[in-house]
Amino acid sequence: MSQTKEEVIGMVEKNALGQIRKEMEACIGKRIQLKTNKGRKKTQVREGILESTYPSIFTVRFENDFKNVRKVSYSYTDVLTNTVEIKVCGSNKMIV
Repeated sequence: MSQTKEEVIGMVEKNALGQIRKEMEACIGKRIQLKTNKGRKKTQVREGILESTYPSIFTVRFENDFKNVRKVSYSYTDVLTNTVEIKVCGSNKMIV
């Protein structure tokens, strides 16, 4: 049974997404820094707390100067494609 190139690429991507998810699960409750690419050379850097992970997404809680809380969800694919870069605060560990 020989696998096609597309099947092999799909398996590699699935493994990479699983690895990202495992790294994210280890950081639940920790402060992280997210650098998001908004397109057209626009980037946004924010710090928040990794709140939870799900099979396809993870959620981050952000607070502003007025103590308003906002939850934002991102997909693991965003991390894989470098649309979102994540660094654990305090350890300078990048999640890829």
